[in-house]
Amino acid sequence: MTRIHLLTLSFLTLITSTFADTQTEQSFSGVATLKVGYRYLLSLPEGYQDDPSQKWPLLVFLHGAGERGDNLNLLKNHGPPKLIAAGKNFKAIVISPQVPENNIWNAHAVKALLDDMIKSHRVDTSRLYLTGISMGAFGTWDTALAYPDTFAAIAPICGGAGVGFVMAERIKDLPCWIFHGDKDSAVPVEFSHRMHGALKKAGSQAKLTIYPGVGHDSWTQSYDNPDLWSWMFAQKRKD
Repeated sequence: MTRIHLLTLSFLTLITSTFADTQTEQSFSGVATLKVGYRYLLSLPEGYQDDPSQKWPLLVFLHGAGERGDNLNLLKNHGPPKLIAAGKNFKAIVISPQVPENNIWNAHAVKALLDDMIKSHRVDTSRLYLTGISMGAFGTWDTALAYPDTFAAIAPICGGAGVGFVMAERIKDLPCWIFHGDKDSAVPVEFSHRMHGALKKAGSQAKLTIYPGVGHDSWTQSYDNPDLWSWMFAQKRKD
């Protein structure tokens, strides 16, 4: 083999290693009273194994309706799982659960999975983050409203809270950044406006970004925006 071929092989090996997908498939059977469990993708941050005493932030991603089922690779089409598969290294533990076909997110099951992760991994419980797209954004609102003292920050993208806006007071102190496209024909942008308005009325400092001319996919540019991650991981819950 020539030197050029060796160098080319070494370069390709380096590229493959650099952009290796760090996500592994896991499962959580849930708790008996809920009868709901999730299979999920787990990504541990670089350096997680180096210091047994170090605790890490935990990011939970809730997918949309199109990624339901029993194929976890579907989750890599969007959001953090897509970014991780492309080589992004979050300085956090990232879990991406999957809803079975014909189901929606169960806030209590999401919380149970979160509690299980806290027991089994070195999680900094003051830095728990939740984000989701479309159906997953509805799940993000539902979970945050059900457990208002759990998360350090949430980022719901092109979703809504249903009648949850009447309970906005519960999460008025929770840092929140809402995203939506104003041409969304699947989930009306008014859903985000209504929840943001209710939060602001309750005294929240919630942020709202509306993309002009953008349809349902307002998540790609949101998750590609480094400002979102800088903002999110800077938030820390006060005990």
